[in-house]
Amino acid sequence: MMSFRGKRLDAVQPPLSLFWLAEALGESKGRQELYKRQSPQVLEALRELALVESTESSNRIEGVTVQRQRLRPLVLGDARPRDRSEEEIVGYRKALSWVHAHHAKIAVEPATFQRLHALAQGGTSGDAGQWKRTQNDVVAVFPDGRREVRFRPLPPEQVPAAAEELCLAFREAVGPRGVPVLLATACLVLDFLCIHPFRDGNGRVSRLLTLLALYHHGYEVGRYISLERLVEQTKDSYYDALARSSAGWHEGCHDALPS
Repeated sequence: MMSFRGKRLDAVQPPLSLFWLAEALGESKGRQELYKRQSPQVLEALRELALVESTESSNRIEGVTVQRQRLRPLVLGDARPRDRSEEEIVGYRKALSWVHAHHAKIAVEPATFQRLHALAQGGTSGDAGQWKRTQNDVVAVFPDGRREVRFRPLPPEQVPAAAEELCLAFREAVGPRGVPVLLATACLVLDFLCIHPFRDGNGRVSRLLTLLALYHHGYEVGRYISLERLVEQTKDSYYDALARSSAGWHEGCHDALPS
């Protein structure tokens, strides 16, 4: 979408710190198979912990919480949800499990956006898996009750075409254009959030998309470490970076890597 149009990404000059980070990630990526062979029991424990933490954090970011003693039975066991919040916990766990188990066969395409949304919403809304029908501004609520529109996403009638363009542009970027995978993934998530294609639950889907895109390019860290927990722990800086990155997005003059 807007981050991928023209030659914007070809002209991006990432800071030196990102090159160092990418190099470190590349080295860790190369050791994944070694860890699998040498420490299978440790990795299995990490896998379960990551599943619990990811489900808890991604929902907690959106204000959805459950009793602590209910979390593990809902995520790792077969406990039946008792209320809407627990249904959303189970829904996100199902979405995570789908990505972990079938990522090689799940394409980055609009239908995947909708499937992830339908699963993550846990059947708690009548429009799960459906594009939004009304405008959904991103609104900041201040302690004094004052509300301010932080960002106005695309209107509903533009969502299907925008989602299609975004998926095509992302696949071309990491394919023929040779855009670095981590940069392209960040822009995929940024553009998805700026489109804001669903009435609710866009944040949860964006985190699932991050996991899926990393899987596609050999990064399996999200199976053993909760990316959602990392986002939650840095939530303030994350939202600040998102606000700065999305400024000017509609006009195509935004900065995907704001300083």
